[in-house]
Amino acid sequence: MGKIIRAQRIGKGSPTYRSKSWRRVGEVKLPPFKASRGTVVDLVHEPGRGYPLMLVKFREGFSVVLPAPEGIRVGEEIECGAGAENRAGNIKPLAEIPEGTKIFNIEALPGDGGKFVRTSGSHGILIAKEAGRAMVQLPSGEIRAFDLRCRAVIGTVSGGGRTEKPFLKAGKKYHAMLGKGKPYPRVKGVAMNVVDHPFGGGRGRHAGRPKIVSRRAPPGQKVGLIAARRVGKR
Repeated sequence: MGKIIRAQRIGKGSPTYRSKSWRRVGEVKLPPFKASRGTVVDLVHEPGRGYPLMLVKFREGFSVVLPAPEGIRVGEEIECGAGAENRAGNIKPLAEIPEGTKIFNIEALPGDGGKFVRTSGSHGILIAKEAGRAMVQLPSGEIRAFDLRCRAVIGTVSGGGRTEKPFLKAGKKYHAMLGKGKPYPRVKGVAMNVVDHPFGGGRGRHAGRPKIVSRRAPPGQKVGLIAARRVGKR
């Protein structure tokens, strides 16, 4: 009789593989449209997140948590809306941002709080505005069209160069992954026993079966390349 494989244990959502939600500072999203001007109250670190966060208190009486841009400091004021200056940290609609400006935390839909370009040290570039859409070059190089009413933060996300520092010790890596709620160390399926993983067992470390699996496969089989569109080198 076999036992529950690792993929099933992770998908179950047990405390072992659950992210440390009680350590979270708060939901990271742009303020409501009614926001006008706010002050950076504090710069904080959140475990599991690769960039610093800034706590901004607005004149309207509410506070929000946002990714901190490079060069921001405590006590600095942040403006929101079409009339805001083109200064790092200010929040403006894409329709009012000049072409060639570096932006981050871009909304996918007007008012959703920001979905794109939120990793440390990253920024997008507003390339052009045509046919009622704003064309933004994302850090991956992809050019994506956004609604002109979508908002974004001007500048670059702080924390750049984070990935250039090596971990040096397995313990450091372990605690970094623990903060994100990700299992570490990760053992290859082909290195496991046959009762632990569909790719386990056999002579030599090979899967012994196709690695592409259907999207509708049961949890005990859903490992490998799930619903892969293509295989091989590009």
